[in-house]
Amino acid sequence: MEKIDKMWIAPLPTDSAYVKTFRLHYIQNGKEKSWDALKVHDSVSIVIFNTTRQKLVFVKQFRPLVYHSIVTSNGGDVANVDLGKFPIELGVTLEICAGTVDKDKSWREIAREEILEECGYDVPVDQLEEIFSYRCGVGTQGSKQIMYYCEVTDNQKKSPGGGVGDEIIDVVEYSVDEARAMVYQKGNINGPPSFLLGVLWFLMNKRSNK
Repeated sequence: MEKIDKMWIAPLPTDSAYVKTFRLHYIQNGKEKSWDALKVHDSVSIVIFNTTRQKLVFVKQFRPLVYHSIVTSNGGDVANVDLGKFPIELGVTLEICAGTVDKDKSWREIAREEILEECGYDVPVDQLEEIFSYRCGVGTQGSKQIMYYCEVTDNQKKSPGGGVGDEIIDVVEYSVDEARAMVYQKGNINGPPSFLLGVLWFLMNKRSNK
């Protein structure tokens, strides 16, 4: 995961399957306004708890845009990056299992596939409990994400996980106490808001009295 040989920036092609850029114009209170935006896929995320070993199941992966943001905000140049000053692990994030809604399938079926592909657990769709839906990147994209909760056992572990194709994903487990410590500490958690939201929901609704 941490072996990156080269990085550079190029213009976004208009035929990108994942991101479309556009400028939205509108009139508010009689004044014309505009907003630069991204059109991206909706997505699912899943809080996974292994009841056999009482562990929350998360994933780690290299996120190039996180790395780019850290490097450039600290005066670095990604095209000629100093790996001693900016080690690649700066771009490795801690997340809950998630994926884009880019198939002609139900959201639950897509979530089920993501659990199997990323974490290796084979679960039926009726084992997924919908938590809630919300909007991501409200200043740039406004896409929808539905978060689910799923309890799994060791018997449902069918593969190591790690993603499909050229994905490189590490599956990691945290105890409830370790997850709680992350939420309450004052520090940096290299992950998206959905990670913290999922952990907080779990602590409030599944472990509030335990």
